Amino acid sequence: MSRNSIDMDKERLTAEMNFKDSTSAVIKIRQRLPDFLQTVKLKYVKLGYGYSCNATTILIFTLVVPLLLFLTVQFQLTDLKLHRLSQLLLEHTVQLDTDTAIGSIVLLFLFGLYYAKRSPPIYLVDFACYKPEKERKIAVDSFVKMLEDSGEFGEETLEFQRRILSRAGLGDETYLPNGIMSSPPNLCMKEARLEAEAVMFGALDALFAKTGVNPRDIDILVVNCSLFNPTPSLSAMIVNHYKLRTNIKSYNLGGMGCSAGLISIDLAKDLLKANPNSYAVVLSTENLTLNWYFGNERSMLLSNCIFRMGGAAILLSNKSSDRTRSKYKLVHTVRTHKGADDKNYNCVYQKEDETGKVGVSLARELMAVAGDALKTNITTLGPLVLPFSEQFMFFVSLVRRKLLKGSGSGSGVKPYIPDFKLAFEHFCIHAGGRAVLDELQKNLQLSDWHMEPSRMTLHRFGNTSSSSLWYELAYTEAKGRVAKGDRVWQIAFGSGFKCNSAVWKAVRDLPVVGDWRGNPWDDSVDKYPVSVPVSVAS
Repeated sequence: MSRNSIDMDKERLTAEMNFKDSTSAVIKIRQRLPDFLQTVKLKYVKLGYGYSCNATTILIFTLVVPLLLFLTVQFQLTDLKLHRLSQLLLEHTVQLDTDTAIGSIVLLFLFGLYYAKRSPPIYLVDFACYKPEKERKIAVDSFVKMLEDSGEFGEETLEFQRRILSRAGLGDETYLPNGIMSSPPNLCMKEARLEAEAVMFGALDALFAKTGVNPRDIDILVVNCSLFNPTPSLSAMIVNHYKLRTNIKSYNLGGMGCSAGLISIDLAKDLLKANPNSYAVVLSTENLTLNWYFGNERSMLLSNCIFRMGGAAILLSNKSSDRTRSKYKLVHTVRTHKGADDKNYNCVYQKEDETGKVGVSLARELMAVAGDALKTNITTLGPLVLPFSEQFMFFVSLVRRKLLKGSGSGSGVKPYIPDFKLAFEHFCIHAGGRAVLDELQKNLQLSDWHMEPSRMTLHRFGNTSSSSLWYELAYTEAKGRVAKGDRVWQIAFGSGFKCNSAVWKAVRDLPVVGDWRGNPWDDSVDKYPVSVPVSVAS
């Protein structure tokens, strides 16, 4: 393809993404993430090192390191050789005196303090993703026809949605709830509840079947769904359906966007630290029925085109007896919240349009806001996971830029981009949209193989909001890629504006051959990866 044709395609696609709302004000959503590694703030690097100061590192730096330094100095000053040391040990019998006894007591106290203060490991026993019935499948062409038959959209609005669908990265096997697919659409509280029950109970039934855990053995329940918050709550629906114990600690998180799944994991982690010998279940989903937008404001129509039906249930445990049967151990969670800034707060906003129809509006600053949140989260996470060599090169580059900034030549120093492939074997990046996946792949220098779980999840299931990370991990397992010791990075972002990360380490090889219960790729993984047509902008 010639350079001129590429430039023409860019101009055409840019023009298509410049659309007008009902007030004729031009809205332009930037299709590229900013180069967020060009400007890194030291305070977030220091924050990452602060997270790493746990009981183990404190013990090492206060006891083990000083002891090693002391022995090294003694060897240097006394010129004591190893063979001479062994002779001295053979010639003299060690006598326990008062000083030795006191020293032993101090050592025992320090090790006891370390053992008491250390964080108990949190294990991911197993997880299950909901796969709707075949009747809920909808192909792209069928989706377009459904929009046309609804009579709710003008021709200009329909053409806009066709363009979005043509390059959104979704395939022909995504799912929509019955209320939306009905003719005419039946968008009511009853249908929304039926959608929630189908997703939540379907995922939980598969989880309990896989793990063999009795629902009444669950001690902690965390449910997150951003846009549907009925009374009684979704968590109460689960308690009622499975007749959970009266003393269960249940939490219902709403309005927290697509990154709420990792917030739920972080909350469950803290609760498990405070409640030994417990099980925690996290249920992540989104509800579409009452949140379908039938207006013509284009900034609110994107969610119709990319969001689809789905959910996931995750079983966490802090029981040492679960280590051998668990899949992963939780290593880190890092949360970033940019909501104090008005631009970040308003970029994804649920509101009414001029005709009174409710939808979620995406501001033109969305990609810039996402890049800023990602930069902060990644900068904080880096010191926790990157090898020392990568941290050293990154730090040297950062210092050079800071020192030369005053002389005006700092901009000429190219920042060192850490290689996160040295920290993780697998990447689960929220399948929020094709444009963000493209930009993240470029900024983090990831291969197509690393991005495959995210892209194939978007193609097969669409954007299932907070549960998409688990469809991606299920894909990685179904491909037989996860080996014992492998590290998995889950990263998601959402309204607020928030960006959250979780790091897992596999405690055994996965998956168990033939065990496909609860894996949504059980009948289709051999078809993937598929080729998705590439466009200049998506």
